Amino acid sequence: MSCCSEEYTLKEKIVEKLQDFRGRDRSDSYLIPALQIVQEEYGYLSRQHLDEVARLLSVPYARVTGVASFYQFFNFQPAGEYEIIICTGTACHVRGAGAVFDRFLEELGVEPEEPTEDGKFSVTDARCVGACSKAPVVIIEEKVYSHVAPDDVPDILADFGYSP
Repeated sequence: MSCCSEEYTLKEKIVEKLQDFRGRDRSDSYLIPALQIVQEEYGYLSRQHLDEVARLLSVPYARVTGVASFYQFFNFQPAGEYEIIICTGTACHVRGAGAVFDRFLEELGVEPEEPTEDGKFSVTDARCVGACSKAPVVIIEEKVYSHVAPDDVPDILADFGYSP
């Protein structure tokens, strides 16, 4: 019987990698890479995932959740197949990103970070995507939309097969 299948819900290859991190000096410094590995595999970090990372790295659960909640690139629920990222940095905010964000939520009938019923879309924000001259900016599947207005939202969604 394997220790990994008995104690953890994480895949065995992930458990082994995190156990390797624990065996190194300053294993707590591997917390972000460990969380990235888990999120890459599962698409998000559940409470169970966070608990198992804490146990595998011998790091307090509060520290794991603190780090995971501090960095915006960690998700705590599954994202949609197409994650719509709206920049809300200063330049985008000043140029109307909030209204664009709200229009996406309205069109899809979801709350922030909540996937649509079919699991196809979710909407989230980013503090800054480094494209201030193109503000407001929307990113979907590495495609960057520049100077987005709320009225552009239906056409952007149609690019990914959405129709109301």
